[in-house]
Amino acid sequence: MKPKTEEENWIISEYTHKLTVVFLYALLYAVALNFFWRPANIYTGGITGFSQILTTIFEKYTGFQPSISVIYYLINLPFLIYGWFKMNKKLVVFTVISVTFATVAIELVPTIVLTKDPIICALFGGAIGGASLGLALKNGIATGGLDIGIIAIRKKTGKSIGSISMIINGIIVLAAGFLFGFPYAFYSVISIIVSGKVTDFVYTKQQKMQVLIITRNPDKIIASLKKRLLRGITVLNDEAEGAYDHRKKTVLLTVITRYELHQLEEAIEEGDPNSFVSISENVHTLGKFDDFGL
Repeated sequence: MKPKTEEENWIISEYTHKLTVVFLYALLYAVALNFFWRPANIYTGGITGFSQILTTIFEKYTGFQPSISVIYYLINLPFLIYGWFKMNKKLVVFTVISVTFATVAIELVPTIVLTKDPIICALFGGAIGGASLGLALKNGIATGGLDIGIIAIRKKTGKSIGSISMIINGIIVLAAGFLFGFPYAFYSVISIIVSGKVTDFVYTKQQKMQVLIITRNPDKIIASLKKRLLRGITVLNDEAEGAYDHRKKTVLLTVITRYELHQLEEAIEEGDPNSFVSISENVHTLGKFDDFGL
């Protein structure tokens, strides 16, 4: 049997890691929904919130309670189909997997009433749900079809992802308020805010860092960076001179996310461990800086 190449081993390792992350995301999100949000009638954001509202409406006006997991999957389908034809196939495949895992987890994890205190449920549900979303996003995994829809709206309108998400979540909260009473809407707002803050805390990929590399081996550094990072690299000066030894050096510039810092360190160690690296945190960029590879 032909031994696997280094690239094949890397692909297998990456996919195994991502599938593990998807499983953890689905389990944590199901716990947030079935242990905290549903028992206290708190409505979360996104497609899960729409699914909760539709399930409650069916039960309220027909006496029949459909499975929230089935509703969740059906609402996701149109977005997934759109994404398959319009967006990065790899992203959509992992989105389908994450939606499927989440659907199964929501169905299998039992609804357990730990407490009906809406404040406690809003805080803990938001924290656990936000952590699960941040974990998935940190590993480059979209967590539902609405992520694809938001990206598509952003491309069409130019609005930020945050503003689009706020509008969608605002509609969900208002709908919950009108249908079931505004105390539920207020508690839902608390949970959505907590979830967003925890997601931002876990998901460091949006925090950008500017990197200056001074090296005598630019070709090795560039090759090592390209192997690990999908980032552009600019040669600022290939005739720089060290003030102490007067040897010629090259200055490289790139911008990475905080999540990619470990890959940068590995690339530097492999390409030129004697290079000098300066990192500026929390820089702002204009123009194309792709977080999802779309």
